[in-house]
Amino acid sequence: MQETRLDTARIRAARWVIDPVFLDTPLYRCETLEPNLGCAVSIKLETANPVRSFKGRGTEVIAGRLAEHGPSAVVCASAGNLGQALAWSGRRRGLDVTVVASRFAPATKLDRIRALDARLVLVDGDFEAARERAAAIARHDGVRLVEDSLDIETCEGAATIGLELVNTPFDAVLIALGGGAMATGVGHVVKALAPGAEVICVQPLGAPAMTRSWHRRRVVTTDSADTIADGVAGRRPIPAVLDDLLLVADDAVLVREASIIAGMRMLFDHAGLVVEPSAALGVAAMLEDRDRFAGRHVVTIVCGGNVDMDAYRRWVGTAA
Repeated sequence: MQETRLDTARIRAARWVIDPVFLDTPLYRCETLEPNLGCAVSIKLETANPVRSFKGRGTEVIAGRLAEHGPSAVVCASAGNLGQALAWSGRRRGLDVTVVASRFAPATKLDRIRALDARLVLVDGDFEAARERAAAIARHDGVRLVEDSLDIETCEGAATIGLELVNTPFDAVLIALGGGAMATGVGHVVKALAPGAEVICVQPLGAPAMTRSWHRRRVVTTDSADTIADGVAGRRPIPAVLDDLLLVADDAVLVREASIIAGMRMLFDHAGLVVEPSAALGVAAMLEDRDRFAGRHVVTIVCGGNVDMDAYRRWVGTAA
């Protein structure tokens, strides 16, 4: 495999920095899903931790390294999950954390960021507007800007998921694709340690920038994003992250909103899981292309469970 920005030795070392509460998350065969999907399905559950998403793996690495140099301040842009994770990791280590988010982000995510003692700055517009404001704050205040997916710690922290996957044989792994930290991180480990497995990234049809970029092998931006999967709704891929993704992903696919909702409903009905839309992208991909996965063993990473319950009930139609 050609070289990415990631390093397998550093990824292994990251496990010693990350709080064990984020590590060795459940990985299990979910047979109740299989009759509906036509393949063997294993779930890697990344919601069973204090911030209910995989993002804590990366923020633990960042916060741990920053804390080595004494108290400091950091700022990040977030659709919600990174902000919660950085606030949690920073609070444990005495870091001053500022999170910039769209005021249209799910209220449950924003409330949780506040509850974790981070300073929350809200902007009009979407995640890209938050990125611009976070960068401006970092320049003005002279503090560390944490950029999800560009900062290698976020990718290598997420990559520890891959270390936990490769001990179990599987044919393909489906990974939600947003900024690219999880896709490049897990993809790097799978290609290094289980090269026979297929790495497939999944993105909503309404937020296709990184997938289009992967197919065209150059950065493609979009003017807008229109999806319920707010966690993966970026419009401007980062060139260095795309370069890594091109080396580790075997495919990148787009799925419809109706399939995402159907995936959320299936995860509730057949696996007892309440997940946010981004976490159902893998199931959505299996629903849309049953022939591709028929007879294979597929792992899907359930990457987040921070969902507004009123919206969830509207989408899924459950009394949960």
